[in-house]
Amino acid sequence: MIITGAASGIGRAVALRAATTGNLSAVLCDLNRQGLENTEREARELGAQIITRIGDLAEADLPSRLVATAEREFGALDAIVSNAGVLRGAPLKDLSVQDFDFQFAIHTRPTWLLGKAAYSLLEASKGAIVATASMSAEHPTPPLGSYAASKAALVRLVEQMAIEWGPAGIRSNCVSPGPTLTPMTAHGYADAARRTSRELTIPLRRLGNAQDIAGAVMFLLGPDAAFINGVNLVVDGGLSRNLMPISGAGTGQG
Repeated sequence: MIITGAASGIGRAVALRAATTGNLSAVLCDLNRQGLENTEREARELGAQIITRIGDLAEADLPSRLVATAEREFGALDAIVSNAGVLRGAPLKDLSVQDFDFQFAIHTRPTWLLGKAAYSLLEASKGAIVATASMSAEHPTPPLGSYAASKAALVRLVEQMAIEWGPAGIRSNCVSPGPTLTPMTAHGYADAARRTSRELTIPLRRLGNAQDIAGAVMFLLGPDAAFINGVNLVVDGGLSRNLMPISGAGTGQG
């Protein structure tokens, strides 16, 4: 397995959950050395065989190097979790070309490059790819225009991979988290009133957490999802279905 963005949040949760299943051999990648070392230590304590690589997924040659490491160290590869992500927000009228391109370089391109480099290995193992998208892929999210656009492109890319690579037995799917409390998003929920307000828009009345998303990722990687290909699984506590109640429909207000 290869997991990117494995130092914290969803990537870390996926690595540790996968480690509990037994016989995990994984290449973990992130820019955060300390966080990656912590994930490595905890996964090893659960019996996993772990190789770590510090790297920036914006570097176009990193995905192929990760795949080469997995092949050299483990001789095979059956799963890729393309999870690395960043948040850079600005209104579209103020957004720089550099920041726009950077979001696509982190969120969209690596999934294709990982899958492309690993194609023969995944074909041999009849393996699976799961990419972390976002509910912003389907719902414009000011001022995160380039973030939302890059996640929307990721979803369509994975659908394309599912169609082109499905005949080789390779399954490609996305998980789209809704509001999820992770180290990357924690600053946005530091204000208790803002957090409560956001939770009240979610039918389950809570934010998601990394374990919620990791469970969905592991399902899509596993045998129970053997006939699921080209799906974007939204994990948002029902938020994306709550438009009418939020707008006041059914209460005499709209």
